[in-house]
Amino acid sequence: MTNHEHPVKPEIVCKQDGPYIVKNVSQMIGKGGQSINTKPTMALCRCGQSASKPFCDGTHSKIGFSGDVNTDRTGDRKKSYVGEKITIYDNRGLCAHAGVCTKNLSTVFRMKQSPWIDADQASVDEIKAVIDQCPSGALGYSVGDEETVTASSQSVITVIPNGPYKITGDVKIENVEDYHGGNDTSRTLCRCGHSNNKPFCDGSHYDAGFKDA
Repeated sequence: MTNHEHPVKPEIVCKQDGPYIVKNVSQMIGKGGQSINTKPTMALCRCGQSASKPFCDGTHSKIGFSGDVNTDRTGDRKKSYVGEKITIYDNRGLCAHAGVCTKNLSTVFRMKQSPWIDADQASVDEIKAVIDQCPSGALGYSVGDEETVTASSQSVITVIPNGPYKITGDVKIENVEDYHGGNDTSRTLCRCGHSNNKPFCDGSHYDAGFKDA
């Protein structure tokens, strides 16, 4: 690389009624944890019915796949839950409902309660450890005056078994409404084709019974 050349930023272009066009992503991990060979440009399935998952085989055009979002979807709204020692940020519009927070720290992330987050019910370290596992980037936190972002040093796409694509690192996602999450270096993109908030995953793969095979 010469002094005048700069690394090309990884990007994912969400084709309206077609696949994800992925460019310059450094690493891809399959649903079994194995490494998948990447190419400078790849087309990944987002209709859920490709016979070559996770890659697109053109099935979206045969089944009339639509990339439209549902008008009843949860919109972009980032809320703050202020505790004595830590502030937790949350954007429900990005949540993939993976259950990482509610399963691992139910004293703080309280299902069917209002407010559903209480930032004073666990230690700062416990809260940070759980939020750092949030795949969608819906959750984030700040301690003191600066918001903390846990960023991956590489751009990585992870294929979640029977679930979405997890995108980590500094990856530009194009042709999508801008949502402001608690952590903007992590996103989950729908690959079952049923999300009401395409291209983001909203957990619809559970109800749809989406399977890789």
